[in-house]
Amino acid sequence: MRRALRIILVLIVVAGVAACGAAAPWGSKARIDRAADEEGALVIYANTGDQESAALLGAFRRAHPAIKVSFQRQNSAELYQRYVADIAAGRPSADLVWSSAMDLQIKLVNDGYAQTYAPADKNALPTWAVWKDQGYGVTAEPIVFVYDKRRLARPPASHAELLAMLRAGAIPGSIGTFDPQRSGVGFLYYSQDRLAWPQSLALSDAMGAGRPKLYESTATLLTAVTAGEIVLGYNVIGSYAAERAAEAPEIGVVFPSDYTLVMSRIAFVSKNARHPNAAKALLGFMLSKEGQALLAAGSLRPVRADVARPQPPGPSPEAARPIEVGPGLLANLDQMRRARLLEDWRRAIGPNRTDDFRRVRDRRMTGNAP
Repeated sequence: MRRALRIILVLIVVAGVAACGAAAPWGSKARIDRAADEEGALVIYANTGDQESAALLGAFRRAHPAIKVSFQRQNSAELYQRYVADIAAGRPSADLVWSSAMDLQIKLVNDGYAQTYAPADKNALPTWAVWKDQGYGVTAEPIVFVYDKRRLARPPASHAELLAMLRAGAIPGSIGTFDPQRSGVGFLYYSQDRLAWPQSLALSDAMGAGRPKLYESTATLLTAVTAGEIVLGYNVIGSYAAERAAEAPEIGVVFPSDYTLVMSRIAFVSKNARHPNAAKALLGFMLSKEGQALLAAGSLRPVRADVARPQPPGPSPEAARPIEVGPGLLANLDQMRRARLLEDWRRAIGPNRTDDFRRVRDRRMTGNAP
């Protein structure tokens, strides 16, 4: 009888512990927030600009005044190289890594640099924005055309219409785009175009016939539109385009009706984080409804469907083509595939175009340099 009573008591205790664990798991938001405040610091490597991230980071700092936040901006290629070099050398590095170079981010996750973490709002995210509970797409930003309203009264509404207008000589000036040989995101968009549309190489040929002007960042490309240097910008990050269009009425924005690529800025908690709870606290906040609304206030289109998007409204659901956060992006880093795609690009644009590349970098770091 005594032994039976002891067993019953043990079972009651175990059940109680399990119930407590279910009510307040070790990874609960409250516990993570307390541990984050005790860590007292957070280092972020990112390529998102100050203006776009200011509202989000300001709110996080107010909620966690004990945490000293170091937000270190660099372009996406430099970010990747610096982070990998830090880890290899055993140096202190980023706790949270956040970049628009989706393929490089997924490579880091795939190579074991990320911690597993499932934030409370994970189920509010689209399935394409999550991989392995490690890499999270934080935004959903369309890739658009921009054009000079002063010189182009009727812009192309789709990729197919742009191809037809180029062949007909109906674009009254130069086109600007990224050089995928020198721009990480430029290669991402170019390779995704090749997957999305069978005639994308024909479009490159048509662009090459008109001697396009090539850029490293969205900011310099948008400045070229306002300055009258180019009449149309191809494959531009929509959040930056909308932000500039609000300031410069001469800029128009087109969400291509046949398909609109949608890219995401991927964030992950570093496996080597010195302040892992602070990183988890910020990532959870970024994916919360409040955090997503603050990103929208900074002109970055949120990934959550239950948060209002900034203007202009964006692509139709039928046209939107999200770039999935996952291992499919690793194909971009296959050297043979990359070499083949870039050879196609060089042949389309012309053998001497790389010497004419615009090397001006945007010192304000808008987040989509290579």
